[in-house]
Amino acid sequence: MSVLLYQVENGVAYLTMNRPEARNALSTEMRGQLRERLEQIRSDDEIRCVVLRGAGDHFLAGGDVKSFMEFTELTPEQRRVRFTNRIHDLHPIMYLMRSMKKPILASVQGAAAGAGVSIALCCDLVMACEKAFFTLAYTGIGGSPDGSGTYQLPRTVGVKKAMEIALLGDRFSAQEAADMGMINWVVPEGTLEERTRAMAERLASGPTHAYGNTKRLILQSLSSSLEAQLQAEAESFGDCTATEDWVEGVRAFNEKRKPRFTGK
Repeated sequence: MSVLLYQVENGVAYLTMNRPEARNALSTEMRGQLRERLEQIRSDDEIRCVVLRGAGDHFLAGGDVKSFMEFTELTPEQRRVRFTNRIHDLHPIMYLMRSMKKPILASVQGAAAGAGVSIALCCDLVMACEKAFFTLAYTGIGGSPDGSGTYQLPRTVGVKKAMEIALLGDRFSAQEAADMGMINWVVPEGTLEERTRAMAERLASGPTHAYGNTKRLILQSLSSSLEAQLQAEAESFGDCTATEDWVEGVRAFNEKRKPRFTGK
């Protein structure tokens, strides 16, 4: 059984983390498959949106803590080396998600814990069912956050709130996550799959190149000067005008009709 299910429908790539018996905890195999699929999606022009979700009742319950037991008998230095390398293996996934020119939508049900929170924050948009819950959880096992959590979280909720979430490790609801700006939509139980599909297909029918440029501009603005950002905006809009979608968008606007974007 594959630990990562993959299907493409209507321009949307669905990546389903498939270890429901372990709340989809990230195994070494899952990390490798996720990286491979993201690399494949990045270069496939037929895919115009990505959905990341979990099989069964949960999104992703962080690292595979049960597997950590085998390392408890190692020396402190052996553990230090082993886990530093293990966490470095996760980093290409974060880079791929943030640099992906196509929008990535997280569809969250049940638990998003530890790295599950970090990965959700790496997505461009997050939809969660009303019974979903979140917890950064690392301090509960005497660890500190990884997977870009300490980068994304203070930029999303502010430093003080990030400290509270990370240090205490308390569980909070989907609505609380939405109120803090961590997720975009909270939907009624039983409607998550339908609402996710509708949003993903809306994104997949949009101006893909413009979405990619917009995503890059917003992310780089967090470390750019105003001067640099204005220059980047000018260059980005100029780049958009070289696409077929820009021509279609302008024509549709002037003809008072809905544009038919092709992602080209």
